[in-house]
This record gives sequence, C-alpha cells and structure tokens, in this order.
Amino acid sequence: MKNPSPLFLFEQPTGAQPSTATASVPKRDAMQAGDTWDLSKLYASDKQWEAGLRDYEITYPSIASFKGTLGESPEKLLACLEFQKSFQMLGEKLGHYAGLRMSEDGSHPDHLDRQARLASINTQAAEVSAYFVPELQAIPDETFALWLELPALTSWKSYLKKIRRFKPHSLGEKEERLLALFDESLSGHHETFSQLTNVDMRFGELPDENGQMKALSQSSFSSFLQSRDAGVRKNAFHQFYREFSEHQFSLASLLANSVKSDVAQGRARGYASALDAALFQNEIPREVYTGLISAVRGRLEPLLRYYDLRRNKLGLTEIHHYDTYVPIVPPARAKHTFDEALQMVLESLEPLGSDYVGTLEEGIGRSRWCDRYETKGKRSGAFSSGSYGNPPYILMNYKDDVFSDIYTLAHEAGHSMHTWFSQKHQSFQDSHYSIFVAEVASTFNEELLTHHLLEKTDDPMVRAYIINRQIDDIRGTLYRQTLFAEFEKIIHEKQESGEALTLASFRKVYRALLEDYFGPHFSIDDELEWECLRIPHFYSAFYVYQYATGISAALSLSQKVLENGRDARDRYLDFLKTGGSIPPLEALKIAGVDMSKPEPVKEALDLFAKRIEELEKLLS
Repeated sequence: MKNPSPLFLFEQPTGAQPSTATASVPKRDAMQAGDTWDLSKLYASDKQWEAGLRDYEITYPSIASFKGTLGESPEKLLACLEFQKSFQMLGEKLGHYAGLRMSEDGSHPDHLDRQARLASINTQAAEVSAYFVPELQAIPDETFALWLELPALTSWKSYLKKIRRFKPHSLGEKEERLLALFDESLSGHHETFSQLTNVDMRFGELPDENGQMKALSQSSFSSFLQSRDAGVRKNAFHQFYREFSEHQFSLASLLANSVKSDVAQGRARGYASALDAALFQNEIPREVYTGLISAVRGRLEPLLRYYDLRRNKLGLTEIHHYDTYVPIVPPARAKHTFDEALQMVLESLEPLGSDYVGTLEEGIGRSRWCDRYETKGKRSGAFSSGSYGNPPYILMNYKDDVFSDIYTLAHEAGHSMHTWFSQKHQSFQDSHYSIFVAEVASTFNEELLTHHLLEKTDDPMVRAYIINRQIDDIRGTLYRQTLFAEFEKIIHEKQESGEALTLASFRKVYRALLEDYFGPHFSIDDELEWECLRIPHFYSAFYVYQYATGISAALSLSQKVLENGRDARDRYLDFLKTGGSIPPLEALKIAGVDMSKPEPVKEALDLFAKRIEELEKLLS
C-alpha cells in the first residue's frame, strides 16, 4: 500500500502571477511572525521532525511481517490495514512539514536534504509493501465480498472497494516492487522543473509606469501585466519569456520525459492510454474530458468577441496576450491590505454559516494557517496543504496591489475548509478527496465573493470592474484550462502513437491551439509558444481540466446556495463532508449538480456570454 502524500492543492497561476510591490524580495527572517504560518502544530522544531523521521525509518520494515497473511482471514487483513494506517499518518505528517519548509525556501540545503531523505525512505517503504495490492487482489471475489460485510472491516469498506477496482490494472508482486523502486525517478522531472523555474531562473529588473525599477520574478509577473501602461506590459512579457527561451531545450526535454513517464506507467498497467489511467482513479468517464473540450470549442465566439471588446476599450490597435490581464475598468481603490482582503472574504462566505466562517477566521487569524507574503526563495503561486489531524495550511504571495489576490485567498480558503470538513467527518482512509471535487470547493468561494462584491455596490463602474473580473476568471479557468487540457491530450497521444516529442513539436501544437482559441484578430507573439514549457501542471498531467469542470460545478452550486438558502447550503456542506468516501461524481450529486452531463459546462459558457453583454452595456 503506497504511502499517501500530504494533500498539496497547488494554485500555480497559469497566466499572470502574484506581484511584488518592492524593488527587492525580502528575506524570510525579516517577516513578522504573525504573517507566517505556525508549523508548531506539526512539529515544534526541525529536531522534533528528525525524531519523527527516525521512528518512521525504524517502523517501515515491519510492513513485511504481514506479507503472505492478507488472504488468511479478515482479522489479519485488518491488522495490516491498521498498522499501515498509523505508519501512513506519520509519513503524511512528516511529508507535510518537509513540503511546507521546502516551500519557504526551495534553495535552502536543509530543506532539500529533508525532502530527499524522506523521499528515499518512502521509496524503500513502497518497495517493502509492494506485496499488499497483489495479495489483496488475489483474494477470491466471493470471499472478498463476504469480508466487506463484516463489522470489523466496516470502516475500511470504501477504501478496500477503491483498491479492488484496480484489479485489472494491478501487477504481480515483483512488477509492483519494480514500479515502486522507480517511482521517485519517474517523477523527478517535476522537482527539476520546480527548482529550475523557482530557484535558478533570474528575470532581472525593469521600470514600472513611474520609472521605478522593480524586480521581475515568477511572483511579480502579474503586477507588470496589470499595469495601465501598455509599454510596461510588453516589456515585462518579453523580458520574462527571454529567460524561458534561454532554457527552452532543457524544459522541452523535461516535458517530454514527463509525458513519456505517464505513457509508460499507463501501458505497464494495461490502460488504453495515459488519459484513461489518470481518469480511472476517480471514476471519471473519458466523455467528461472530451465533452469539456467539445463544449468549449463550440462556444469560442463569445471569447473572441470579448477580446475585441477588450482591445477597443483599452484603446489598442492590436491585442497581445500581455494585454489580457489588465482590468478594462481600473479598480476604484487599487490596494487592499491582507487583513482587509480577509474581512471581505469572510463576509462573502456568510451564506455558508457561522461554523464555516468562524473556523476560517480563527484559522487564518490567531491559529496562523496562512503564510502571507513573498520572501526570497519562497515557492511562487499559492496552495492549500493538509495532513490528517493537522491544520490545512495556506501558502500565499499576497500583494496589496493585485486585486485578484483577494480571490486567490478565497480560493485557498475553500480548499482548506474542504480539508477541515473532510477530516472532521471522515476517517483517515476516507478523508483524501480528489482534485476533481477540490476545485469545486475553491472556485465556489470565488463565486460567493463575486456575488458579495456586486451586492455591495450600485456604482456602475465598480460593477463593471467586478463583472470584468468574473469574465476574466471564467476565461482563465474555463477557456484557458481547456486549451491546456487539449494540449496535454494531444502531446500524450503523439507519444502513444510513436511521434517524437521535441521543442519544435511542442511549439507547433501549442501555436495551433493558440490560433484557434484566440482567433484571427489576436496578435500572437512567438514568445507565447514557450508558455507550453512554463505551466507547472503540464509536468503533472491531466490535472488542469478539473479547474474547468470545477468552475462549471461551482457556478451552478453557488447559485443554488444563494437562491435556495439553508437547504442548498446544507447539501453543499454535506458534499464537503464526504471527503473521499464516495466517487467524485456521486459526491457532487449530493451537492446538487451532475457533472456527467454537459449542462453545467454549457451553463457556465452561457453565463460568460451574458456577462460580456452586461459589460458592453455598462461601458457603452
């Protein structure tokens, strides 16, 4: 039984990224304690973590003592399950702490060493426990069915049924052992990409609209792209991608190896394709993925219409990608402190009840779940991260001049509260929900924030700004992530058909998609083709489509809660409580939406078109 990783729900922005408002990035030791997360709830010190690691290393060989016993009786199976549960909970906690410390500074040798040693032990533990799945799958069907009905295994029933689903794709003990041995190597491209782009790359400085020199970084890119000065946006775009061009062949090699790893592992387990392998785990029909692409491609006209509106209202003769993030309507107040942002988020979430809001307020406030600001070496973007029985921490790179960071906070709060509800109502083995439903919980909060902000204003220009923000959110999440999903599908199919994956082939595929999704009146810079090498999720394939399905479900569910009150709210909270105890599509049906059908995606596309009409009227 493979040791589960702590739940890291990465929100690495796929277009613009959080900004920096200073010429240099501060060091971590310059931050006030209240602006950083409190990891003492995990381990009081690095030394305490080291003690936990020693226990972990001493314990894992005992997994072998259960080998050959699983099919003898339900009692022996239960004994193995309970032992591995305690072992996995310790490993998850260790990984949680190590991952968070690594996120604080990816260049720190102690953090790198900690991650590497834990990864090594995990690989050894996976090797020792490689017998588990084959032995479990070898239990005769009739015997297995009878055991599942026994009271002793009641709390494990859902977990065991999930594993049993993989019987057609499970290998023998020797083969499982080999895959376990190579697991770390097969996924190494992701770590290499992260180190290269977050630590090694240097983007320099450039002047803002006031002529003040500011640092350009993964985190500061969005501040430049949201500048009202078209020249600043253009210069930032070209300077940013110049650094990627310097590493384009290395990045293309990493991406190609990532795809090859996906395909090889899928084939080793007998899946029809890498995509089918990725979808199987969460019981997502292939039609959900392909149907998303089909639905979005069928409604590109409103998107192209929006680009024309944006070009006209910004007074541009031609529109480039770096012109798609600056708000058409500038915000009335450009800066919001973190505390102001938190208060806005909490007020917007009041329809979810006092338990939800109070827990979140305490968590981000006094309990210090959130690491708030950018520091030198810190991971870019944002994420929510949880391990069972511990706080669901949030990493931010909050900047008070980027309004979208308020939405990022709402988004990550949705992930963290999903984790909190799941752990409160489910056992360890049933608490790990899928990314498919995770993106619903996070995007749902963003939609409540939009509704709250629209309710608070009767100023046409403020309303136009918020609607513009929602349009860009749907564009970036539904349209853009679907483009990404289609790119992933195509490059994996090329590898599966025997075609070579090279820098040239990546750029060619991506260029064709850019031309389709941006239309004939959009000026596509050659540098934008390098974007296919800088999206972190491409190195962990078939993730991004869930952003698109997630926003579609979230739009539907948020409207239900706002319109139908307590009953719809309770259904939504019941959905959060299911964790990973039932398949994601079933969990969403509890909340009130059926994602196996195309209607939610089409409704989201309809809303996008409707919002464009509203914006056109407000700006006319």
